[in-house]
Amino acid sequence: MEESSFALSNMTFVRPAHFYINGFYDFPHGTYFYIFLCFVYIMTVFGNVVLLLIILLVRSLHTPKYMIVFNLALTDLCGSTALIPKLLDTFLFENRYISYEACLSYMFFVLFFGSVQSWTLVAMSFDRFVAICFPLHYHSVVSKPVIAALLTFVWLLALGVIAPLAGLIDRLSFCKTVVIQSFYCDNAPVYRISCNTYFINNQVGIFSAVIMLLVPLALVGCSYACITYALKRIVSGGERLKALKTCTSHLILVAIFFIPVISTNIAVHFPNFHPNTRMINSALTHTVPALLNPFIYSLKTEEMLTAIKKILSKVSKVKNIVILSNSPLRKNDIYIYI
Repeated sequence: MEESSFALSNMTFVRPAHFYINGFYDFPHGTYFYIFLCFVYIMTVFGNVVLLLIILLVRSLHTPKYMIVFNLALTDLCGSTALIPKLLDTFLFENRYISYEACLSYMFFVLFFGSVQSWTLVAMSFDRFVAICFPLHYHSVVSKPVIAALLTFVWLLALGVIAPLAGLIDRLSFCKTVVIQSFYCDNAPVYRISCNTYFINNQVGIFSAVIMLLVPLALVGCSYACITYALKRIVSGGERLKALKTCTSHLILVAIFFIPVISTNIAVHFPNFHPNTRMINSALTHTVPALLNPFIYSLKTEEMLTAIKKILSKVSKVKNIVILSNSPLRKNDIYIYI
């Protein structure tokens, strides 16, 4: 009886060869949106690659703080690359069928890099918390080995949470439809089209959202509550303002990441919202923060502006030397080389 029951369960288990990503509903001017996403991706790659190169080339930025910034830029670059090119291929070139294995990989990498980005913002808040609340112990606490261990923990945590989330899809049977009502292989739209119960998938999805969104947001909130209390104890208004300015870049990053994500997850529970509105909001939530992050850090951080000026001055000197070496020497000219 057990053998026949096992054989029956194998016969009724259906794993489709392909899924069909349905995407947006009645989206007549969608081409403009996809072209906009293409522009966003190009600028995201440009901004994050430039930021990565600046941190690598300028020795003064080889600090624990900029190890975290480097990790954020790398995560932004990888996350956008995981989502946008495939999204454009799906809708701009109408390649809406995706293989089962590719769909699970698509889901894993998009959610994985988003989770790493979320916890990297927590690492940034830890840096600001120690710098303002315990300034005398900053260099002993926020050291390169400590930040390296913290970032390793962030990547392993994201891997440990997102890998089971995507892997649990493999236990489901898809015998009704293969049409995914989303713009990519998102977890909930995929498991909701299965034939058998998806209670475990739903519970693991809620757990993952708590670990990867609510817990980081709570930790960031706690760190800034402590920072606010520490700033109140500073008597001088000028020193208080100077300390607060060091947090503005991070606060902007937190706002542009968490506010859209939370609003998107809240909007899912309101059926009156048009599906296109939710999907466009979700697409922008996954893409726009990665575009803005490098420019915010380039324009709002004094060390980064100094590093950019230093690189530009070196490039200018090299150009002058090249021009000088190519120009003919005249008899009465005196050349001074620095």
